Amino acid sequence: MDEEFKQMIKDLGYLSTMGMAMALSIALGALLGYYLDKKLGTQPWLFFVCLGLGIAAAFRNLYIFYKKAKKM
Repeated sequence: MDEEFKQMIKDLGYLSTMGMAMALSIALGALLGYYLDKKLGTQPWLFFVCLGLGIAAAFRNLYIFYKKAKKM
């Protein structure tokens, strides 16, 4: 294989992780909030706070992926 094709496959592999990173950020925020709500009895407040933080982290990751992809 030539180097250009190898680089294209590498770049596509890197960019394909974007969806998984976003989903994991949101899911971890929601699960952490759910756990803390059950533990502390503050339902549903910590769930929504942690979910919001997870969504913010997902969009931050998206921005970082975008900046790196723009350099490729």
